[in-house]
Amino acid sequence: MNLKVRRKKKIYFNSDTFVMWFIYLLLAFVSVLMLYPLIVVLSSSVSDPVAIIEGRVRLLPVGFSLESYEKVFANKDITRSFMNSVRYTLVGTAVNVVMTILAAYPLSRKDLVGRNPLMMIITFTMFFSGGMIPSFLVVRNLGLMNKMWAIILPGAISTYNLIITRSYFQNNIPSELQDAALIDGCSNSKFLLKVVLPLSLTIIVIISMFYAVGHWNAYFGPIMYFSRKNMYPLQVVLRDILMSAQSADMATSDAVLSTRFFEIERIKYATIVIASLPMVIAYPFIMRYFEKGVMMGAIKG
Repeated sequence: MNLKVRRKKKIYFNSDTFVMWFIYLLLAFVSVLMLYPLIVVLSSSVSDPVAIIEGRVRLLPVGFSLESYEKVFANKDITRSFMNSVRYTLVGTAVNVVMTILAAYPLSRKDLVGRNPLMMIITFTMFFSGGMIPSFLVVRNLGLMNKMWAIILPGAISTYNLIITRSYFQNNIPSELQDAALIDGCSNSKFLLKVVLPLSLTIIVIISMFYAVGHWNAYFGPIMYFSRKNMYPLQVVLRDILMSAQSADMATSDAVLSTRFFEIERIKYATIVIASLPMVIAYPFIMRYFEKGVMMGAIKG
């Protein structure tokens, strides 16, 4: 009878193992610091407003209730502003991506005459701009006040996104591929649509996410260019709710809490959750494209 002798595996701790464990612990600690405020906001959105005011909501909900969400969805201003944000984000992102690609692709071509001076002029606008008042005057003189295009057209192209898109085209679209397509009779526009765009899905998704987050979180532009409340996006309505909560807090005595303060405190956190939810849902679906973007400059063996 053969007896199998089991050998105990020895675990060796070297400097690399210690560094890796330290990195894991540090990342876990940072993740907890980042997730804790989000969890508190989510718990506060389904908690009793009295518990929120008294500071009894630490991690888990206190007095669980969905009444805050019911009031949010029953509020016509919030639902209308949410749909406005969706409309501005979709239309604005589409315009931004199309304009950025149409500008980045010619600038990535070596046969474009004067592309270096053009890039210097474009880069100059990244550090110096006309300012808020000239921008407002331009929008007003163009007749774009109280129109959706007032917050879309002035920032149709981001210089930063233009630079990274141009760099992607230069590093990932071989010039030999362009020469072969031209020999086969492919025009420049068809080459862009049929060859460049399918090979550039990664950068398209990345800049789309950048533009979408910017449009979704924008509130200063709508405040400047919109005087009608029915045009406000969700972030502006959320800002008004937070300012109303601060005003009610200052006007509230220690003995008697106003009914308005309770109502605002009840829907404040629910509105924050709803405003953050679309971007949180969209991020996991585009995470793999960000991973590809990180590896764009890696050496492939």
